[in-house]
Amino acid sequence: MSAEKPSILVTGGAGYIGSHTVLALKQAGYEVVILDNLVYGHRDLVEQVLQVELIEGDTSDRILLDNLFQTRHFAAVMHFSAYAYVGESVTDPAKYYRNNVLGTLTLLESMLTASIKNFVFSSTCATYGVPNFIPITEDHPQNPINPYGATKLMVERILTDFDVAYNFKSVRFRYFNAAGANPEGLLGEDHHPETHLIPLVLQTALGQREAINIFGTDYPTPDGTCIRDYIHVNDLADAHILGLEYLLNGGDSDVFNLGNGNGFSVREVIAAAEEVTGMVIKVEECDRRPGDPPALIGTSEKARKILNWQPQYPGIKDIVSHAWQWHQQRHK
Repeated sequence: MSAEKPSILVTGGAGYIGSHTVLALKQAGYEVVILDNLVYGHRDLVEQVLQVELIEGDTSDRILLDNLFQTRHFAAVMHFSAYAYVGESVTDPAKYYRNNVLGTLTLLESMLTASIKNFVFSSTCATYGVPNFIPITEDHPQNPINPYGATKLMVERILTDFDVAYNFKSVRFRYFNAAGANPEGLLGEDHHPETHLIPLVLQTALGQREAINIFGTDYPTPDGTCIRDYIHVNDLADAHILGLEYLLNGGDSDVFNLGNGNGFSVREVIAAAEEVTGMVIKVEECDRRPGDPPALIGTSEKARKILNWQPQYPGIKDIVSHAWQWHQQRHK
């Protein structure tokens, strides 16, 4: 008989990637408690779908954290609580440094006080900046070009220092473009405002938007549009379970890219959406946006090798199809 699995605290568990990971944790037999300030999270999904305890609060609230860690025993913390709008991070960097860095540091200090030393961190490929080479490996130089990426890199450096000083173990996942939805339609992507390509394309198909903008058609790519590495959110969630178990089994701190290693252009994503929805999606071609690299593709060989991670949905059609199922249901 297997031993009962421990409790895990998931910050930001009412958000997009966090909620999918909470569901995966539950399905794997873990006890889960969510801490979320609900600025971007969805209470209805926690109550109706996830059905786990939700503590409404902020990672910058040291008193709340200390009380929580004194009254509950958690084997690890998974940390998804971050603001993640690149453009907003440029116009309001203070908001991002306060939440993404100070909030995380407060959480880490409270964990140390409670002797919790296993941490799974949601980082980003934005820490790399404009790539020097493709596919991007974990040892690629980290030169973020916006405050969002800079805040994530700062936390990565804090975690490195905490490991040396306090034997605090962490797995840092650098995501590429998280996309898709739970294949059963239980959860999906619902941001306000929405900035991600696939939901914007599907909102256009649903008639909620006039057209989808293509920013730049003259990039040095096969069809002239930007190429990005899309990774199914369920595959991301699976990686987090593997990362958690790696730490619980005594693994050393490490960093892993999470992408599918295949890039899809903006036009390819739109074509996949037209195929899945059976609709013609109106496109408006616009000028390039400053700071958009022509291609961002990562290799996840390290996660495959060390964590035995095996993505189940590498194709763009599956990703778009699952997202479409969710959007139709969410926006009836």
